[in-house]
Amino acid sequence: MKVTQSVSFEGLGLSCIRDDRLLFEQLNFSLQAGQILLLEGKNGSGKTSLLRILCGFRPADSGTILWCGEEISSSRYYEFMTYVGHLDGFKKELTVLENLRLVLALNRPGQYSIAQALEKLQLSGYDDALVQTLSAGQKRRLSLARLLIIANKLWILDEPFTALDKQGIALTETLMQEHAARGGMVILTSHHDLDLPGVALFRINLS
Repeated sequence: MKVTQSVSFEGLGLSCIRDDRLLFEQLNFSLQAGQILLLEGKNGSGKTSLLRILCGFRPADSGTILWCGEEISSSRYYEFMTYVGHLDGFKKELTVLENLRLVLALNRPGQYSIAQALEKLQLSGYDDALVQTLSAGQKRRLSLARLLIIANKLWILDEPFTALDKQGIALTETLMQEHAARGGMVILTSHHDLDLPGVALFRINLS
Protein backbone atom coordinates (compact mmCIF):
# COMPACT_ATOMS: atom_id res chain seq x y z
CA MET A 1 0.00 0.00 0.00
CA LYS A 2 1.38 3.40 -0.95
CA VAL A 3 1.82 5.88 1.89
CA THR A 4 0.79 9.42 0.94
CA GLN A 5 0.30 11.23 4.25
CA SER A 6 2.79 14.03 4.89
CA VAL A 7 3.66 13.93 8.57
CA SER A 8 7.00 14.03 10.35
CA PHE A 9 8.34 13.63 13.86
CA GLU A 10 11.84 14.80 14.76
CA GLY A 11 14.11 14.96 17.74
CA LEU A 12 17.03 17.39 17.54
CA GLY A 13 19.96 17.39 19.95
CA LEU A 14 18.11 15.58 22.73
CA SER A 15 19.86 14.84 26.00
CA CYS A 16 18.71 13.29 29.25
CA ILE A 17 20.21 13.32 32.76
CA ARG A 18 18.75 11.09 35.47
CA ASP A 19 20.03 10.86 39.03
CA ASP A 20 23.05 12.98 38.05
CA ARG A 21 23.93 10.45 35.30
CA LEU A 22 24.01 11.36 31.62
CA LEU A 23 21.94 8.75 29.76
CA PHE A 24 22.29 10.20 26.27
CA GLU A 25 23.15 13.48 24.58
CA GLN A 26 22.92 15.09 21.13
CA LEU A 27 20.44 12.44 20.03
CA ASN A 28 18.82 13.10 16.66
CA PHE A 29 16.14 11.22 14.77
CA SER A 30 13.66 11.89 11.99
CA LEU A 31 10.60 9.76 11.36
CA GLN A 32 8.24 10.04 8.41
CA ALA A 33 4.87 8.51 7.57
CA GLY A 34 5.11 4.75 7.20
CA GLN A 35 8.32 4.37 9.23
CA ILE A 36 9.10 2.56 12.48
CA LEU A 37 11.86 3.38 14.94
CA LEU A 38 13.14 0.69 17.32
CA LEU A 39 15.02 1.87 20.42
CA GLU A 40 17.50 -0.70 21.65
CA GLY A 41 19.94 -0.84 24.54
CA LYS A 42 20.74 -2.40 27.87
CA ASN A 43 18.53 -1.87 30.91
CA GLY A 44 19.20 1.58 32.30
CA SER A 45 20.46 3.00 29.00
CA GLY A 46 17.59 5.51 28.80
CA LYS A 47 15.03 3.88 26.50
CA THR A 48 12.02 4.48 28.73
CA SER A 49 13.32 7.94 29.69
CA LEU A 50 13.47 8.85 26.01
CA LEU A 51 9.90 7.65 25.46
CA ARG A 52 8.74 9.73 28.43
CA ILE A 53 10.41 12.78 26.89
CA LEU A 54 8.79 12.08 23.51
CA CYS A 55 5.39 11.77 25.20
CA GLY A 56 5.86 15.05 27.05
CA PHE A 57 5.83 13.39 30.48
CA ARG A 58 9.15 15.07 31.30
CA PRO A 59 11.23 17.66 29.45
CA ALA A 60 14.51 16.87 27.74
CA ASP A 61 17.54 18.39 29.44
CA SER A 62 18.38 19.89 26.07
CA GLY A 63 17.10 19.67 22.53
CA THR A 64 13.87 20.11 20.61
CA ILE A 65 11.05 17.81 19.52
CA LEU A 66 9.12 18.73 16.39
CA TRP A 67 5.80 17.49 15.02
CA CYS A 68 5.31 18.43 11.37
CA GLY A 69 7.96 21.15 11.78
CA GLU A 70 6.50 22.71 14.94
CA GLU A 71 7.55 22.25 18.55
CA ILE A 72 5.20 19.73 20.12
CA SER A 73 4.11 22.17 22.84
CA SER A 74 2.67 24.53 20.22
CA SER A 75 1.39 21.95 17.72
CA ARG A 76 -1.50 19.47 17.55
CA TYR A 77 0.91 16.65 18.43
CA TYR A 78 -1.05 15.26 21.38
CA GLU A 79 -4.12 14.77 19.18
CA PHE A 80 -2.17 12.32 17.03
CA MET A 81 -0.01 10.43 19.56
CA THR A 82 -0.99 7.38 21.62
CA TYR A 83 1.23 5.86 24.30
CA VAL A 84 1.13 2.31 25.66
CA GLY A 85 3.50 1.78 28.57
CA HIS A 86 4.33 -0.94 31.09
CA LEU A 87 1.14 -0.38 33.07
CA ASP A 88 -2.16 -1.53 31.60
CA GLY A 89 -3.81 1.87 31.96
CA PHE A 90 -7.27 0.40 32.61
CA LYS A 91 -9.63 0.41 35.57
CA LYS A 92 -9.49 -3.17 36.81
CA GLU A 93 -12.93 -3.04 38.45
CA LEU A 94 -14.59 -2.21 35.10
CA THR A 95 -15.29 -4.60 32.25
CA VAL A 96 -13.36 -4.75 29.00
CA LEU A 97 -16.21 -3.03 27.18
CA GLU A 98 -16.62 -0.31 29.81
CA ASN A 99 -12.92 0.51 29.69
CA LEU A 100 -12.81 0.76 25.90
CA ARG A 101 -15.97 2.89 25.84
CA LEU A 102 -14.27 5.24 28.30
CA VAL A 103 -11.21 5.45 26.03
CA LEU A 104 -13.42 6.18 23.04
CA ALA A 105 -15.35 8.88 24.90
CA LEU A 106 -12.12 10.81 25.49
CA ASN A 107 -10.71 10.51 21.95
CA ARG A 108 -11.63 10.72 18.30
CA PRO A 109 -12.88 7.39 16.85
CA GLY A 110 -10.34 5.40 14.88
CA GLN A 111 -10.53 2.93 12.02
CA TYR A 112 -11.89 0.05 14.11
CA SER A 113 -15.01 -0.23 16.23
CA ILE A 114 -14.66 -1.74 19.69
CA ALA A 115 -16.06 -5.05 18.47
CA GLN A 116 -13.69 -5.10 15.50
CA ALA A 117 -10.68 -4.28 17.69
CA LEU A 118 -11.54 -7.04 20.16
CA GLU A 119 -11.88 -9.52 17.32
CA LYS A 120 -8.58 -8.35 15.82
CA LEU A 121 -6.83 -8.84 19.17
CA GLN A 122 -8.55 -12.21 19.71
CA LEU A 123 -10.54 -10.93 22.69
CA SER A 124 -14.03 -11.51 21.31
CA GLY A 125 -16.33 -12.83 24.01
CA TYR A 126 -14.53 -10.95 26.79
CA ASP A 127 -16.70 -7.82 26.54
CA ASP A 128 -18.25 -8.29 29.99
CA ALA A 129 -15.16 -9.70 31.70
CA LEU A 130 -13.68 -7.58 34.47
CA VAL A 131 -10.17 -6.46 33.55
CA GLN A 132 -8.87 -7.81 36.86
CA THR A 133 -9.85 -11.34 35.75
CA LEU A 134 -7.79 -11.23 32.54
CA SER A 135 -4.40 -12.88 32.18
CA ALA A 136 -1.28 -10.74 31.73
CA GLY A 137 -1.25 -11.51 28.01
CA GLN A 138 -4.93 -10.60 27.62
CA LYS A 139 -4.36 -7.31 29.44
CA ARG A 140 -1.52 -6.52 27.04
CA ARG A 141 -3.76 -7.28 24.05
CA LEU A 142 -6.42 -5.02 25.54
CA SER A 143 -3.87 -2.22 25.80
CA LEU A 144 -3.08 -2.69 22.11
CA ALA A 145 -6.80 -2.66 21.25
CA ARG A 146 -6.83 0.92 22.48
CA LEU A 147 -4.53 1.83 19.59
CA LEU A 148 -7.08 0.62 17.05
CA ILE A 149 -10.25 2.32 18.28
CA ILE A 150 -8.95 5.90 18.42
CA ALA A 151 -7.59 8.12 15.66
CA ASN A 152 -3.82 8.49 15.84
CA LYS A 153 -0.74 8.72 13.63
CA LEU A 154 2.05 7.97 16.09
CA TRP A 155 2.20 4.95 18.38
CA ILE A 156 4.75 5.14 21.21
CA LEU A 157 5.12 1.70 22.74
CA ASP A 158 7.24 0.67 25.72
CA GLU A 159 8.01 -3.07 25.50
CA PRO A 160 4.73 -3.95 23.74
CA PHE A 161 5.59 -7.67 23.54
CA THR A 162 5.75 -8.14 27.31
CA ALA A 163 3.58 -11.09 28.49
CA LEU A 164 2.67 -12.05 24.91
CA ASP A 165 3.14 -15.55 23.50
CA LYS A 166 4.48 -16.20 19.99
CA GLN A 167 1.03 -15.78 18.48
CA GLY A 168 0.53 -12.49 20.32
CA ILE A 169 3.93 -11.23 19.20
CA ALA A 170 3.17 -12.06 15.57
CA LEU A 171 -0.21 -10.35 15.86
CA THR A 172 1.36 -7.20 17.32
CA GLU A 173 3.92 -7.09 14.51
CA THR A 174 1.06 -7.35 12.00
CA LEU A 175 -0.72 -4.44 13.67
CA MET A 176 2.42 -2.31 13.35
CA GLN A 177 2.86 -3.28 9.70
CA GLU A 178 -0.74 -2.33 8.93
CA HIS A 179 -0.43 0.95 10.82
CA ALA A 180 2.72 1.87 8.86
CA ALA A 181 1.04 0.92 5.58
CA ARG A 182 -1.75 3.39 6.39
CA GLY A 183 0.77 6.18 6.88
CA GLY A 184 1.24 5.75 10.60
CA MET A 185 4.48 5.83 12.58
CA VAL A 186 5.69 3.73 15.49
CA ILE A 187 8.43 4.30 18.06
CA LEU A 188 9.00 1.39 20.41
CA THR A 189 11.42 -0.19 22.81
CA SER A 190 11.87 -3.94 22.72
CA HIS A 191 14.33 -6.70 23.47
CA HIS A 192 12.55 -8.71 20.78
CA ASP A 193 14.01 -8.44 17.27
CA LEU A 194 11.25 -7.30 14.92
CA ASP A 195 10.10 -9.19 11.84
CA LEU A 196 8.48 -6.50 9.69
CA PRO A 197 9.04 -7.22 5.98
CA GLY A 198 8.23 -4.32 3.70
CA VAL A 199 8.42 -1.71 6.47
CA ALA A 200 11.03 1.03 6.73
CA LEU A 201 12.56 0.07 10.08
CA PHE A 202 15.25 2.19 11.75
CA ARG A 203 17.17 1.51 14.94
CA ILE A 204 18.87 3.58 17.62
CA ASN A 205 20.99 1.75 20.19
CA LEU A 206 21.27 3.86 23.34
CA SER A 207 23.96 1.64 24.80
